[in-house]
Amino acid sequence: MKDDWAAGDLTEDEFLGGQLRITQPRRGYRAGIDPVLLAASVAARPGETVLDLGCGVGVAALCLGRRIEGVQLHGLELQPGYAALAHRNAAANDLKMEVTQGDLSDLPTSLRERQFDHVIANPPYFDRTTSTRATDAGRETALGEATPLRDWIRTAAKRTRPKGHVTFIQRAERLPEMMAHATEVLGSLEVLPLIPRKGRAARLVLIRGRRGGRAGFRLHDGWILHEGDTHDGDRENYNTATSCILRLGAALPFSSAM
Repeated sequence: MKDDWAAGDLTEDEFLGGQLRITQPRRGYRAGIDPVLLAASVAARPGETVLDLGCGVGVAALCLGRRIEGVQLHGLELQPGYAALAHRNAAANDLKMEVTQGDLSDLPTSLRERQFDHVIANPPYFDRTTSTRATDAGRETALGEATPLRDWIRTAAKRTRPKGHVTFIQRAERLPEMMAHATEVLGSLEVLPLIPRKGRAARLVLIRGRRGGRAGFRLHDGWILHEGDTHDGDRENYNTATSCILRLGAALPFSSAM
């Protein structure tokens, strides 16, 4: 696995209040709170298997592994340098994670022959037929859609065991497209809107489905991320519940959103 980053090309950043130290590119795609929120929403149990499609430097999977001891972590990443950093980050944080470099449109045999209890993904947010490409190649691969969302959802469903769960985080405006494709291969669909502040429209959504699930669709009350109606200064102002997720590694349950 190619890892030819120069020291000056990388930074080391804390996640979960310092419970994880993550090395990631100084320029290009840099993980923020989105993979942390994704990981927090996964109700895995010790001993269960988790596959993170498009794992980047490993933030979502490693956050989940830190919260739930004993989960078996696996990641698939297209970009060799990012896959190498995911492997490095797992080792540096004393977490076991099997990282495979490859394309979800043409899965390596090692993954094509396996199924998992949970499949998670933070796929590219932007349809480049209606948006502008990023200048950095790594950032563009992470944010600009090359593989259609339908393929992400179908691949996730195929790699999930019967009764297993698939969880995605995506921009709210793409929810209709996500739902249209998800209903073809998953059941028991649930959506949790992530709302910046009370009274604002959701910018992101978490969507979860179950392979073979038969429960009706559920649209949960939105999770509000910040205190107050406006941003009142150059500081973070996440509400207490969100801070517990981001700083302490708490869970984000679909069923008891604020």
